[in-house]
Amino acid sequence: MALSDEEQRLLAQMEAALAAEDPKLVNALRGTGVRRVHRRRAAVAGVGFFVGLALLVVGITLDREVLGVVVSVLGFVVMVAASVVAIYSWQHVGGVGADPAQTPDRATTAQGSRSAGDQGFMNKMEERWRKRRDESGF
Repeated sequence: MALSDEEQRLLAQMEAALAAEDPKLVNALRGTGVRRVHRRRAAVAGVGFFVGLALLVVGITLDREVLGVVVSVLGFVVMVAASVVAIYSWQHVGGVGADPAQTPDRATTAQGSRSAGDQGFMNKMEERWRKRRDESGF
């Protein structure tokens, strides 16, 4: 059922008001297509990793030395390339459309969101390191 002109106008006004009120939500909703692409790319890279692993095993089991080495090296290269693509894509799955305040990076994680027990442990380790450094004269 198609919307009337009045309903389309009201819908456009509501969308504009939502975009003005909460732009982060609008960006997050628009980013789902990019996130899907990165997920698919990571899944394909996972399959590629296992194809490379199969090539590596087949190359090892071949009787001809030169062909076996070539197939094994090709399998290893495919595995490494698939791993790099998978890691790169998986990093972008969580980062697209996410609120930077909700996805802490390493710097804020080390200072802000750790528990008191973790900070106490790190403080002890740093103090031990300082003592060793001071005792050795460096």
